[in-house]
This record gives sequence, structure tokens and C-alpha cells, in this order.
Amino acid sequence: DKVIRVVPESERETQILRAAFNRLKVDLWQPSSPFHIVEGAVADVRVPQNTTRSLLPYLQRANIPYTILISDLQQAIENQTGGRSHRNRRSLSGYNYEVYHSLEEIEDWMHYLNGTYSDLVHMFSVGKSYEGRPLYVLKLGKRSRPYKKAVWIDCGIHAREWIGPAFCQWFVKEALQTYQTDPDMKKMLTQLYFYIMPVFNVDGYHFSWTNDRFWRKTRSKNMRFHCHGVDANRNWKVKWCDEGASLHPCDDTYCGPFPESEPEVKAVAHFLRKHRKQIKAYLSFHAYAQMLLYPYSYKYATIPNFNCVESAAYNAVNALQSAYGVRYRYGPASSTLYVSSGSSMDWAYKNGIPYAFAFELRDTGHFGFLLPEMLIKPTCTETMLAVKNITLHLLKKCH
Repeated sequence: DKVIRVVPESERETQILRAAFNRLKVDLWQPSSPFHIVEGAVADVRVPQNTTRSLLPYLQRANIPYTILISDLQQAIENQTGGRSHRNRRSLSGYNYEVYHSLEEIEDWMHYLNGTYSDLVHMFSVGKSYEGRPLYVLKLGKRSRPYKKAVWIDCGIHAREWIGPAFCQWFVKEALQTYQTDPDMKKMLTQLYFYIMPVFNVDGYHFSWTNDRFWRKTRSKNMRFHCHGVDANRNWKVKWCDEGASLHPCDDTYCGPFPESEPEVKAVAHFLRKHRKQIKAYLSFHAYAQMLLYPYSYKYATIPNFNCVESAAYNAVNALQSAYGVRYRYGPASSTLYVSSGSSMDWAYKNGIPYAFAFELRDTGHFGFLLPEMLIKPTCTETMLAVKNITLHLLKKCH
């Protein structure tokens, strides 16, 4: 299998690509559906070995140039998680934050922290997944007073975006390790609670480790179509199943049979609704594109508190860039990425959480979903600066 990049230069090329990708059922990495392929924007496509023989000559005949991003996908998968066998990954005191961890390892780690840092960490479950797994959340912060504002952070809504859960774990590690020495972190954990959900889509994430590295959706069954899963970021009750979501159960952006049909989405939505007076920021971590997005996703319109959110995004992106010079684009999701309905970020914002952001972490397509483990540390280090920046902005109160 290969991953290729195409940039349509005209309306004709756009139409040809949409039709070809629809017909061949390729796996689009960027954008998430053929519908979003537009003139002048990149399309990254994973092409199965048997399709490569028909697709690449077809593009050549149509005079559409392409570049090969990854020539041997299997090799790239092995490179990403290289040297797995010979490292002891069970010892929790020496937990390695610079490798990707399976769901089981992440859950063991959460239990371990819950027992070890009981003054700062409280672990609980908001419900069960379709396959019956607990949906664990870590509540992080000093129990300094009965009522505190809170920040919600989730990672891994899309199963194949492994750098997300890696960041959620990194955030927790940084909070616990620097709480005593870093005045900013002390302030954050004293004045706020953080609700952190390292793996939102637990069934899908598990499946991406055991069966299909590039699985995106949940794992619920569809009786009529024998296709599994719903896009957990198109299943929220905000302009549900409108533009940018698919009604077809076999598509990657399938919105589900009804809003909150997925137990994972329903459980988190219920929790956020119950705590909406307390939660002031919603941060969701995705990959890949190097962007910081805020509402709206489902329409081209300016949010009422645009100035506050915009300045928070601007400062966060600058803080992020200060680490390694990596530039993130930022702006409303609809115009910066593409229009999509039923997203968690829009839903959080519509439900009264004033700061709602979605991060698209590294990279911009060189490795795509297969970001090598050696890039976990720099990615998380720079992202940490952005998240701290947004959090401190929140405490300053913007009018």
C-alpha cells in the first residue's frame, strides 16, 4: 500500500478525483471525505496495493500529477512502533511517555496514577463503550475549594490518530511532575480542575492496535450494511448529519442513525451537560494538519465571543511555535479546514462552554497518521505550551 498526495488544479481535476476516489473506495487521510476535495487543497490518499495498479496510471492518463508520500505503508507502520518487543512496557514507575501505548497499558497507567497521586488525581468512568469497555476520565487538580472552574480535554475520538492519546498522557505527566516547581502549573491545578479523557473512542483505538491501523470510527454494528462504526466526531447533536457528514454506514464520516447514537458520545455529552456551568473550556486533540481550530465547524459565521477566542488562539499558536518553530494555522474550523456538522467542538460551544478548541497535531502529511515515536516528545512539548497558554488566558478573564 502507498500514500499519495494530489492537489487538484482545476474544477475538472477536482471532479475526476472525487469520482475516482468514490468509485475505488480508497482511504482518504486528508480531507476526511471525497466531498471535501477542492481546487488547490491537498488530498492525501492511502491506496491499497491492488488499487495502485489502476489508480496511478489513471491519474497519469488524466494528466493529474501526484507525489508519493509513503511508498511502503507496511514498512512505515513497523518503523513507527519499532523495537516493541524488547522493551519492558509494564513497569509503571518507569512508564515511557515517548512511545505509543495500547489501550490496556493506558488503562493500567490510569489506575496506577489514581493510586499513587490520590491528592491530585481522581479516576472515574462516565459510561461504557459499545463493546462494554469503561470510558475512563482522570480528574486532575488540587481539592482546594468545593467549587472550581474546569477544563475538559479529550484525545482519540478518531482511532488512528495515535498522537492524540500520547498527548493526553503527556499532559498528565507534566502536570504531576511540575506541579511543585512550575508556578503556572501550580496556579492551574489550584484554581481549576482538568477532566482528561486519554482515549475517547476506546473500541476503535483497541481495533487500530489489533486489526486495522487506519481505523477511524467507533465499532458499533450496522445490521443492514454489515459495516462497522460511526464517526464519533459527526455524531453530536449540532446540525447533525448536515454538510460534511455522510448518511452511508460504510463511509468514514458516517453520522450514525441518530445524534448520540454512539454510547461513547452519549456518555460524554451527558457528563458535559451535567457540568456545563463548571466547564469553561473544551479541548479536543486530533491529527494531522498542524492547526488550532475553533467554532463554527458547521457554518461560515463568526462566534459571539470571537475576540476572546481569537486572541487565545493567536497567543497559543505563538507559544507553540516558540519551542521548535513549528507554525500552526488557526481560525474557525469551517474556513480553516472544511465544513463539518455534528462535531464535538461545536456541540460544546453551543452548550455554553465559551472556549472550545480542536487541535490538529503534527504533521502535515509526511508521516500522516504514522507519526514516528521519536516525534512524540517534540509534538507534546510544543502542544503543552499552547494548552497552558489557553488555560492561563481563561483564568485572566477576557471581555
